[in-house]
Amino acid sequence: MVHIWNDPSEVPVDFGPSVVTFGNFDGVHRGHQQVLSQVIRTAKRNRAKAVAVTFDPHPSVIHRPDSAPELIMGQQDKLQAMSALGIDGILVLRYSLDLAQLTPEEFVDSILVGSLHAEHVVVGHDARFGRNNSGDLDTMKELGLRLGFEVQVISEFGSEGYPLHAGGGDSRRCSSTWIREALQDGDVATAASVLGRSHHMRGEVVHGAARGRELGFPTANLSAGATGLIPADGIYAGWLVDQAGTRWPAAISVGSNPTFEGVSRQVEAHVIDRPDEAVEEFDLYGQNVLVEFVARLRGMVAYTGPEALIEQMRLDVAQTRELLLTAAT
Repeated sequence: MVHIWNDPSEVPVDFGPSVVTFGNFDGVHRGHQQVLSQVIRTAKRNRAKAVAVTFDPHPSVIHRPDSAPELIMGQQDKLQAMSALGIDGILVLRYSLDLAQLTPEEFVDSILVGSLHAEHVVVGHDARFGRNNSGDLDTMKELGLRLGFEVQVISEFGSEGYPLHAGGGDSRRCSSTWIREALQDGDVATAASVLGRSHHMRGEVVHGAARGRELGFPTANLSAGATGLIPADGIYAGWLVDQAGTRWPAAISVGSNPTFEGVSRQVEAHVIDRPDEAVEEFDLYGQNVLVEFVARLRGMVAYTGPEALIEQMRLDVAQTRELLLTAAT
C-alpha cells in the first residue's frame, strides 16, 4: 500500500527510516522512473522506506504564471504512475511562496529529515532546491554530513541507454521539456519513447454537437476540464479506456474540425468495432475515461463537404485498425 500525504504533519511520527528523492515528476518519464527505481532499490537494501516528495501546483505556476508550461499529466495520473513503480510513500507539498522561502537547510532539515527521517537522499547531479534554488549538490552533501544522511547521485538519469536518441538525431536526456515539444508537434511516438508508455489524457465524456453521430462516426468528447497535455491538432490512432478498464481501439480527433464553422477545439474519440448490438450498455457519457495516443495519422484538413469528410474518416478508421493490430502483434 502506498501512503500519500498532503502535508508533512500527516507523516506518522514513527515512519522511517527512509530513502528520499524530490522533484516535480511531471510525466513520470523514463528518467524519473530510473530515479524512483533507484530509491526503491536503495530502500530495500537498507530495510528502509522508499519515499518521493513532489509539489502541487507546479512551482512555475506560482513564480511565473503567465509562462508556466502545460502539465503533461494531471495530479491523479502522476500519483498513480509513481505508485505503480512500488514506492512506499509520496509527500505532496502544497507549493506556495512561503514554501519557496525555505532555505536549503530548512527544507532538508524540516521535511526530508524531520518529517521523513531520511537516511539516504537520492538526487540528480543538477539538483537545485531551497530559496531561489540556492541549494545544489554540494549543499546537499554538506547537509548530509551535518544532519546524518548519505547522498546518492544519479548522473544524467541513467545507465540503461540514457540519454535517449530520437529519430537518429543528437543524444538528449529524458526531460519533461522534450515530451512537451514532441506533443506540440504531434509526435506522439517520440513522446512515448521518452515517457516509456503512450501519452494519455483523462476526462469526463460529455455531450457534444452530435455531428460525428450524424455522419455515422459517434465520438466520446472529453470535457474542457480534462487533464493531460493536448497534442497538436490532427487525427490519431489510439485507445479509449473506460471506467471498467476495458481498452477500445479508437480514431481520435484533436482540433476544431475546419470543415464546419463555429466548432471549438476539442478532443474526441471514435471507438471502432464497438458493440453495436449493445449500444445502451456502451453509453460512455459521464464516465471518466483515458484517451491514449499511439500514432498521428494526419493533420487537420478542411474538406469540401460532408461526403468527402466521411470518405476520409472511413480511411482513418481502416488505418487505425491496421496500425493498432500491427502494434499488438
